[in-house]
Amino acid sequence: MSANESKQDIKLYLAVLLGGGALVFICLIGVIAGVYYKGAILPNAAKTRTALVMLFETPGADGTPVVPTSVETPDLATATNIPTPTRPAIAPSPTPTFAPPTWVEPPAGKIVYTCTEGDADQICLMNGDGTHQAQLTNNTATSFYASLAPDGQTIVFSSNRDGGFELYRMNLDGSGLARLTDGIGSLYAPEVSPNGNRIVFTADVGGIQSIWLMRRDGSGPRPVSRAEGDGFDPTWSPDGNRIAFASDRNGSVQLYTITPNGTNLKQVTRGIKAIGGRSSWSPDGEMLAFYAGPNGDRNIYVIGLDGKGLLQLTNGGDNLGPSFSPDGKWIVFTSYRDGNNEIYVMHPDGSEVTRITGTSRADYQPRWGP
Repeated sequence: MSANESKQDIKLYLAVLLGGGALVFICLIGVIAGVYYKGAILPNAAKTRTALVMLFETPGADGTPVVPTSVETPDLATATNIPTPTRPAIAPSPTPTFAPPTWVEPPAGKIVYTCTEGDADQICLMNGDGTHQAQLTNNTATSFYASLAPDGQTIVFSSNRDGGFELYRMNLDGSGLARLTDGIGSLYAPEVSPNGNRIVFTADVGGIQSIWLMRRDGSGPRPVSRAEGDGFDPTWSPDGNRIAFASDRNGSVQLYTITPNGTNLKQVTRGIKAIGGRSSWSPDGEMLAFYAGPNGDRNIYVIGLDGKGLLQLTNGGDNLGPSFSPDGKWIVFTSYRDGNNEIYVMHPDGSEVTRITGTSRADYQPRWGP
């Protein structure tokens, strides 16, 4: 053996010895890591496992990852001090907004109604299908009990803007405001006659409500009949020959009709409990729409002028103040069925109930006109 060969054997021996030591050292590190991995407190299990996988997935001689055949997965069930995941904040669902209805044949005409703004009742106007809603008055006093004149040009209503409740007239855009009465008493529910010559209304004089008439300009006010006792919420028949109204003259509120000169009083309803008062004639003059029932459970009805054919149109939701459309195809009314005073329309048989207002304010007392 030459000296060179001896030197080479010594180098080989040292290389083997060092290589073996390195292998043992690497294995020892693996054992220690495994022991630490198994017994350590895992502040973040996912990150710990990722670090270990990166440690073992070192490239081999050929560049491919060398992965141990067995890597023990941490037992999350027994691990401690693992942070609870924070759920993202879930935004509350938005409050449903009112979606205007779609119509096969939209109702025609206009509807005047009372809309509450703050603490004051105001007069509002919209189309029969609920479009083009507009507030016509803007006063700190009360304005309510409005109706449209048959010519579709003016609105009459009650207001206490000048002290007591008087009757007023204005145009459809809120202009041309004129006061019609002065000092008769507390006046409500005015309605212009079909021929446009007179206005019928409720007058509270000395604590007694009765039906009164006056000319359209406010002149010549007089009771329809001083002998007929209490009466309120009057409305003209389509031909102008009769006036329907509510009265408790026989002990409970029922509906009656009378001629404008105070003759030929007729009782329409009998034995119906808790009639609310405001009624409306069908355009053919054959029926009255009205509401009745205890507060919180009032419903809309129609009945023939002979007192027959009573039909309940609504069932639940607390409904009041019906008014026929000029073409007789619809009835508009107020309901609390959605938790707020809103205005709805339906057919005279009670079908196709459709909400046409949807604001945070109270909308009520609708009256239909051309």
